[in-house]
Amino acid sequence: MNDTRLPEPLRAVAEAALPGHRLAGARTAAGGSHDVVLLPGVAVVRVARTPTAGAELARNVELLRRLAALGLPFAVPAPLSGIVEADGRFGVALSWVGGEPTARGEGGDPNELAALLEALRAVDLSALDGVLGAPHQYAGGERWSGLLLEEVVPRLPQEWQDEARRRVRAAQELEPVAPSLVHGDLAGANAHWAPDGRLVGVLDWDLAQPFDPALDAACLAWHGWDRVREAVDAPTLCRAWTWYLTFALEILAHALLNGETGETLARRVTTTVAALERSAARQRPF
Repeated sequence: MNDTRLPEPLRAVAEAALPGHRLAGARTAAGGSHDVVLLPGVAVVRVARTPTAGAELARNVELLRRLAALGLPFAVPAPLSGIVEADGRFGVALSWVGGEPTARGEGGDPNELAALLEALRAVDLSALDGVLGAPHQYAGGERWSGLLLEEVVPRLPQEWQDEARRRVRAAQELEPVAPSLVHGDLAGANAHWAPDGRLVGVLDWDLAQPFDPALDAACLAWHGWDRVREAVDAPTLCRAWTWYLTFALEILAHALLNGETGETLARRVTTTVAALERSAARQRPF
């Protein structure tokens, strides 16, 4: 029978996406813009929480379909259904990806990280034409540098404003590189690992973009900069560090794009400053 613990309308969307499947034992989780119904070993149903996420769902589903056909050396969530609607919410069923994420600072064998980055670089971008997002989509897209310099920096405490400008300008001054497939959020729960340290799968491709592969290397610092240093060459490491130093500012940029105001925005400023402090305290890895 159905698991009555699933709230409506998540249960309704899951039933529409997986007709005939028993939902007993299902549990829920929340992402940045989606709610998720988890049926371990069977499927995941992603349910858009916001109108923006709902509007992006068709592109994201087609991206996953094409990625699944590429023969990548790790699993990606493949669509099991079309986009369904129930109770005003839109969702899709995706294949289950095994393995488990690691805690911050753990896992991430350098050979596995290097192989992951190489697999992404080797993808022919023409196979993904029309389904990738824009570079910096999370934090303004083409407006990225202007948003950070003109709207994010002035909201920071005075003592952090010069440092924030320096970080953005350092990124602007990087020499252009040939774009390749960049996941955009290779950290935390988005990479699943086997107990033996082998990469099993990569989830949540919503921010996939044609961009500098050093951005993904910076995200992989989740496992520790010592592991990233072993996985990439020196120029990529330097670029990764430059991108990493802008991540703290993107927290506030994303909040502004979402229209956050008042106390909610003030909390984002506090979070951004804390992230700036943490990154400033780190020793650069080269």
